[in-house]
Amino acid sequence: MAGRTKKTQTAKTGSAKKKETKFITELDQYLFGTGTHYDIYKKLGAHPMEWRGKSGTRFAVWAPHAKDVYLIGSFNDWDETKHPMKRLEPLGIYELFVPNVKEGEIYKYLIVTPDGRKIYKADPFANYAEIRPGTASKVFDITKIKWSDSVWMDKRKEFDQDKSPIAIYEVHPGSWKKHAHGPDETGFYNYRELARELTDYVKTMGYTHVELIGIAEHPFDGSWGYQVTGYYAPTSRYGTPEDFAYFVNYLHRHKIGVILDWVPAHFPRDAQGLAEFDGTCLYEYADPRKGEHPDWGTKIFDYGKNEVKNFLIANAIYWIEQFHVDGLRVDAVASMLYLDYGKRDGQWVANKYGGNKNLEAIEFFKHLNSLMVGRYPGIMMIAEESTAWPRVTGKPEDDGLGFTMKWNMGWMHDFLEYMKLDPYFRQYNHNKMTFAMTYAYSERYVLVLSHDEVVHLKCSMINKMPGLYDDKFANLKAGYSFMFGHPGKKLLFMGQDFAQFQEWSEERELDWYLLGEEKHQQMQNYVKALLKLYAKTPAMYQADCRPDGFEWINPDDNSRSIFSFVRHSEDGKSNLLFVINFTPVPRPDYRVGVPRRKQYKLVLNSDAAEFGGSGKEQPEVYKAVKQECDGRDYSFAYDLPAYGVAVFKF
Repeated sequence: MAGRTKKTQTAKTGSAKKKETKFITELDQYLFGTGTHYDIYKKLGAHPMEWRGKSGTRFAVWAPHAKDVYLIGSFNDWDETKHPMKRLEPLGIYELFVPNVKEGEIYKYLIVTPDGRKIYKADPFANYAEIRPGTASKVFDITKIKWSDSVWMDKRKEFDQDKSPIAIYEVHPGSWKKHAHGPDETGFYNYRELARELTDYVKTMGYTHVELIGIAEHPFDGSWGYQVTGYYAPTSRYGTPEDFAYFVNYLHRHKIGVILDWVPAHFPRDAQGLAEFDGTCLYEYADPRKGEHPDWGTKIFDYGKNEVKNFLIANAIYWIEQFHVDGLRVDAVASMLYLDYGKRDGQWVANKYGGNKNLEAIEFFKHLNSLMVGRYPGIMMIAEESTAWPRVTGKPEDDGLGFTMKWNMGWMHDFLEYMKLDPYFRQYNHNKMTFAMTYAYSERYVLVLSHDEVVHLKCSMINKMPGLYDDKFANLKAGYSFMFGHPGKKLLFMGQDFAQFQEWSEERELDWYLLGEEKHQQMQNYVKALLKLYAKTPAMYQADCRPDGFEWINPDDNSRSIFSFVRHSEDGKSNLLFVINFTPVPRPDYRVGVPRRKQYKLVLNSDAAEFGGSGKEQPEVYKAVKQECDGRDYSFAYDLPAYGVAVFKF
C-alpha cells in the first residue's frame, strides 16, 4: 500500500521539485471508509518513526465530529494548545508528527466536541497504556519485537482442529500466582515470569493450549478484562507489549498454543475510553435502545458503521499478526446476535423485518470469520454463544457465522445440574447426561468448565459436588472422566484440576497450598492422567465432529446411574471403552456389553491409590466372552467400585 515507510518519503515531479508523500493517504481513508483497511492499526495510533529527517512519533486519530483535536502529553507538559492536529478529509482523521517524542511518553487527545466541550481521550489504537489508575496512552514501537517461534508458526498452518487434541487451560494471569511481596501492591507476576512458570505447569499437566482472560487493557481489575478501553494494548499490569510477545514466543517454543479472550460485544463508559469518543456516539449505536446494555451499563458497538467494523476486524488481525496468538475466544456472542438480549419491552428496536436479530452483527461475524480463517490457516475462532443459534460454526456461504468452534453451554448446564444432585436423584435425571449427544454434531464444540461457573456464589467445582469430603472428590473424578470421554474439545479453568475449595477471586492467587494435602494432590494426579490419556489416544479427539467416533454401549442404565460408551479411532486399532458409576454403590462383577470379541486392557482406573482410591488390585486385561449384555453378543465383567471410573483400550 502506498505511503507505508518509516523513512522520509519523496517523489520527483516533472519540474524536478520534491514533494512530501502523505503518511495517511487517500487510499488509506477510502479503505477505512469501506471497512476493509485490515492493517489500519499501522496508520492510526502512535508510531515512532523518522519524518523529514527528524526522529519522533506520528499520531493519528479518527474523530470526525470533533471541532478540533489537540495532542497533549508528557512531552509538552500537557499544554492544551501547543500541538493542534491537522484534519484530513473526507473521514475526519486528525494527524500530527511531533519530533523528539520517544517511547514511553504518555499522551491523550484533547477533543473539542461539536457543542464546545473539552474531553480527554486515550488513543483507541494505542499499543501500550498506563497501569491503572492512570488512564493515558503510552508510545511504544511494536515493530522492534523479535520472534523465534518459526517452527510453531509453520506447523500451525497445517493444524487441523477437528482431528487434533485440544485441551485448554483457562487462566486469569493476575490471579494464577502472585508474589507474596511483589514489586507493587498487587504482587502480579510479569509476562516473562508467567511464561516460564505457566509453561512448566501446562507441560507437566498435559494441556495443549492456554486461554488468557483480560489481556487487552482495561481500567478495573474486577471486570476481569471484559470491559476494554485499550483494544490494541496488552495490559500494562504485567509488563510491556514486548514482554507479552516474549510470553507468546516462549509458550510456542514449548509447543503450547495461546488463545485470547476477545470482547467485540461492548465497551465501558469510562471517560477516557470509546464512549461518545468525539462528543457523539462514534463507536456505539446512537439510539440507546441499540447502543446500551441496561444490565451491564456498557455501550454496544455500531456494527453497521464501516469504520467501527474495521476497528474490530483489524484488532482481531492485530493480535494474530503482531503477537502470533493462535486463536480468539469471542465473548458474549449471543448479546451481539439478539437485539433484545438482556432487554425488556421498550428497551430495544426490531430490525427492518420486525425481528430480534441484529442483521449487522451477523454480517460482521461472517466478514470477520471468513477473513480470519481464509488468511490464517490453523487459527481458531471460538464463539461463546449461549443459545441455540443455528450454524454458529457453519460456513458463511451456507448462512453460517463462520466460527471454527463453539462453547457447548448446553452441555455445561446439563452436566453441572446433574453433578450437583444427590446420587439418589440422578436416576431421575439420567437424560441430562445423554441429551447432548442428540446435537453433538450440529456444531464443532468445546466442552467447557469455565471461570463463569466458579464465581459469585456458584461454588467451586469441588463444592458443587454432593456428599461429604471423600464423596466430593470421587464425584468430581467421575464428572471429569465423563467430560473427557464425551465428544468435543476440552477446557478447564485454573484451580479446577486440583479441586480448589474457594470460589475464584481475581484479588488473590489460587490456593496452591492445597497441593500439600493428599486428596488435592490425588485429584491433580487424576486430571493429569486424563490429559495424558487424551493427548496420546486419537480415539478421544480424532472424530469429535463425526458420529462414527462415538458409540453408546448403554445410555439407559438410569436405575444404577452408570454410563458406558466407546470412543472409536479412525483406524479402529486404538479404541476406548468408558464405564462410569455416578453413585456410591459398588457394583461387583458389573457386566458390560462390548462391540467385539477382543481383549480389553484397563488403562485408567479411578480406584488406584495414586488417585485416592482403595488401591485394590484389578486384572489388567479382560477377555470378552460370548454372553449377551447391553444388546451385544459379547461382554465381560468388571468389579466397578463406588463412583468408579474404568477406561479400557481395545
